[in-house]
Amino acid sequence: MFLSSLLAAAVLMMSPNPDQDAAVRVETAQGGIVGRRADGVASFKGLPYAAPPVGPLRWRPPQRPAAWTGERDAGQVGAICIQPPSNGDPGVGPLPMSEDCLTLNVWTPEARGTEPLPVMVWIHGGGYNNGSGTAALYDGARLAKRGVVVVTINYRLGRLGFFDHPALASERAVGEPAANYGVMDQIAALEWVRDNAAAFGGDPGNVTIFGESAGGAAVTQLMVAPSARGLFHRAVVQSGMGRQRSAAMALDRPGRPSAQSLGRAWARGAGLAANATAEDLRAVSAERLLNPMPAFYSDNLIVDGVVLTEDVVEAFAAGREAPVPLILGANSAEFWWIRPSDAGAYGRTDDAMTEAEHDALLAAYGGPEGYDQHVVSDLVFNEPGRHLARLHAANRHPTYLYRFDVVPESNPEPSGGATHASERPYVFDNLHTVGRPMGERDERAATAMADYWTTFAARGNPNGPGRPAWPEFGAARDRLLEFTKDGPAARAIPNAERLDLIEAFYERTR
Repeated sequence: MFLSSLLAAAVLMMSPNPDQDAAVRVETAQGGIVGRRADGVASFKGLPYAAPPVGPLRWRPPQRPAAWTGERDAGQVGAICIQPPSNGDPGVGPLPMSEDCLTLNVWTPEARGTEPLPVMVWIHGGGYNNGSGTAALYDGARLAKRGVVVVTINYRLGRLGFFDHPALASERAVGEPAANYGVMDQIAALEWVRDNAAAFGGDPGNVTIFGESAGGAAVTQLMVAPSARGLFHRAVVQSGMGRQRSAAMALDRPGRPSAQSLGRAWARGAGLAANATAEDLRAVSAERLLNPMPAFYSDNLIVDGVVLTEDVVEAFAAGREAPVPLILGANSAEFWWIRPSDAGAYGRTDDAMTEAEHDALLAAYGGPEGYDQHVVSDLVFNEPGRHLARLHAANRHPTYLYRFDVVPESNPEPSGGATHASERPYVFDNLHTVGRPMGERDERAATAMADYWTTFAARGNPNGPGRPAWPEFGAARDRLLEFTKDGPAARAIPNAERLDLIEAFYERTR
């Protein structure tokens, strides 16, 4: 490992031309690549970590990428995975789409010592339907300057990434993984990192996975996926918690159709015959697969028995999750605009509550207005996050809980707090991608979050000199770190009374 790090450092710094955007060369397991250096960081973009999942490889586990001869240019990002049109997410601009999208991007600092660096692998959100690792919002240069190697990935989305049908089942070998192709892609990317991190100065024995929303949920799923074990060593879950049950492959659950039921329903709607073959399915154009996805895909994956063998909460409760240090948390006004009557896609709602439960929650929220604005966020993020934190801590693994409550002064939305996904530019210290003015308090908050995250990646503990202490979470000490416009500070979990009521509701209805 020591020799590999020395060689990687020598290769990265061998060019005699220190000018901005100068070429920098690295040898990967697949062949030589030529990246770019700028402002003390070397970047390598559009690197294939798996073979293109096209033709007969559609709805198949990812295959190893082919090697190449000569040098491959790594100066441009690859295509994003097939998905519906962008929703205007700041920093996520329009990019070419293709089924040939299984690429990743790497940033590594040029100036470093001989010790290998921590590696941080970002898994983007977007409800498993949208998003990419190529967005400017996720540029890893500013994190890399803090002494880490940053990797961002694409993975298959929508029906190309999370889908099954009896015709596909008929061609699979016994024990072959299925349905969760997007998760398989994430695991393949982590295997690529294991095999190639040292070439970029990274330590394959110190990998942190972090993600937001669906990407945060993916982190929890990787924590319980047997084939991901050992590929990462710390985990960060940003607004990715939930208590919902995943779909089964072929058995319908109450309120949760199976993957194959959904696949048959889609095939009928697409005009395919009831006896359609796998070849018929693969002949359907990618554009026809972009029909609106069932709500199921927005917050759940599929227990296929191979990649995912059980629900996340069940695995945590039984102590079967990865025994790694964990940061998790949510924002103060996640889904403030979603009312309970519209929240069916996000799991159980007040429709399933008894009158006594509903009345108690109304009182805890201070009346109907507070209830409408905050109950969905508590149902989806805050109580499930506290629950997972308690389970992980009870299993004797280091656990750190946070709450993000930084609202830019230029924020035009009357949210009363930090909304869903608003922490991402702070974590990456990329406030310039937001598209509106950001003040000094925002800059300080971004510096703090990026420092905590990279310190955690390095040591498994986010604490460091010159910053407020982040208390370790435990059942007897329900404390978190809250990020506010005035800086981070430790405090008790806010609104514990209403979270206790929601916890009792979940326990009654599970």
